[in-house]
Amino acid sequence: MNIPATTPRMQPERWGWAMAGLAAVAAVFIVLGHDGRRVAQLLLLLLPLLAWLAWPLRSTAAMRLRRVALWTWVMLFALDGAARAFLLDSYQAAPDGALVLGAVANSNGREGGEYLWLHWRTVVLWLAALAGAGTLAWRLSGRGRRGPAQTPRWLVIALVIALLIASVAYASKPWRRLHPLAFWSNWAQSVQTLAADMADQQRERDEVLARAKQAAPVITRSGPSTVVLVITDSINRDNMGLYGYRRATTPRLQVQQRQAGENMLVLRNAWSVDASTLPALRNMFAFGRPEEAQPQHLLALARAAGYKVWWMSNHDDVAIEQQHARLADVVEFVNRTPGRASASLDGELLDCIQEALEDPAERKLVVVHLLGAHPHYRLRYPGGQNPFDDEVDAVESQMVKDGRAAWVRSFRQDYDAALLYHDFVVSETLQLTRSIGRGQGGHRAWMYLSDHGQEVGHGGDRAGHSPHTESGYRIPALVWRNEPLHQAAAQRPFRADWAGWTLAELLHLRWNGQEPGRNVLAPDYRWQPPVLPVKVKSFVD
Repeated sequence: MNIPATTPRMQPERWGWAMAGLAAVAAVFIVLGHDGRRVAQLLLLLLPLLAWLAWPLRSTAAMRLRRVALWTWVMLFALDGAARAFLLDSYQAAPDGALVLGAVANSNGREGGEYLWLHWRTVVLWLAALAGAGTLAWRLSGRGRRGPAQTPRWLVIALVIALLIASVAYASKPWRRLHPLAFWSNWAQSVQTLAADMADQQRERDEVLARAKQAAPVITRSGPSTVVLVITDSINRDNMGLYGYRRATTPRLQVQQRQAGENMLVLRNAWSVDASTLPALRNMFAFGRPEEAQPQHLLALARAAGYKVWWMSNHDDVAIEQQHARLADVVEFVNRTPGRASASLDGELLDCIQEALEDPAERKLVVVHLLGAHPHYRLRYPGGQNPFDDEVDAVESQMVKDGRAAWVRSFRQDYDAALLYHDFVVSETLQLTRSIGRGQGGHRAWMYLSDHGQEVGHGGDRAGHSPHTESGYRIPALVWRNEPLHQAAAQRPFRADWAGWTLAELLHLRWNGQEPGRNVLAPDYRWQPPVLPVKVKSFVD
């Protein structure tokens, strides 16, 4: 009896179902470990090898090779998703976040084994899920097309189109870096680099603290003292109602200003000397002298004088953590996802700030590092809370008149919505500073400024960081304390790299080598225009 050969029409069903099944196996783990558009990006990166199932192979060796290659390929994506999902569930952290990188870089094999033993139940569940996925993937990987068989023209065209689409993903570096092979190879290198850097940074921090003690800083005012420094990111003062902007982006701060009266200063002419975060912070905490052979650090001086120092942040940045945050006594990071895609809101820090202010320490310095309006702007405020995209107002009309593109105008709406939410967070930090501990007396002060500005259709038809326009350097700066401030200082030009001198005044710090002429609150303040990579018409508006 002759057994009829498999018809060509049945074979596509077999390999087609296998391709869909393998894609589904990988997709389950991809969805668990990624969100948003990254899911689609990973699926496109997965596609090329799956397409191999549709190509007929004759030899048994080739079919075995395809099976092993496909199984390995799918399981790479499954393992990547499982690892990410475990970290998200356990720590709300990404594998390349500072929390995870720092923990791995600072651990050894014994500690790693102890950690796995502590979480063995969760690890077993994930391994069981991966084993099940692996078994199914192995069965499906062996169901590719076999030859000899003629490949229909429609199938060739479909495969070419699919591979062309996948090639777009591989041509894009940000997409390509998400591939498990590329990502985890880079991750391992980052861990090795960080482990070496952490040892160096610890030595540098020890040296910084030693220099601060040698400078013999003292606190010139007796009694309790609480100072809060709020550093934000990417805020252009030209978009703040507090500075005359025509959208109501800062209603709460304007109420705070009216309530505080002479106790609050809005520095009208504040400038950053850097257009990005790392150099801005380095300048700020080194008093504008980071190039010196042995610069002082504000946090080290405060600790040496007797302040208990907190650093709390909504950033996830290893460099900031190692260079600045770890100089504090208490370190809190609420954001554990690096990069622009992080959607962690600054309001998550408010409870941490309240706890620090309620701490019984007599002298406290609380540094708060916000994401502010760091791009992407739409991620910096709660979803659905953009009151500026409903109608055409004076700002929108002016931007149309200036020839700004629709996408720039849309970014401006998102940016202003981010500032409105930012106004809530910043005003809450001031309100907490003003109210907590008031009955105990003592000195209380608060300072707020941005690390750098942002271009959002002000000086050109673009949006983002801008080292080549004034908007990249125009920042807000506010000061409050529980005693009157000299209001004439509000009109003085102010440099963010000199902010450390003003903060030293609020802390009542004195040490060898101090320069009070760079403190904007001092009677003998001596302004020196910074050298910026962009021509500034005037530092006083």
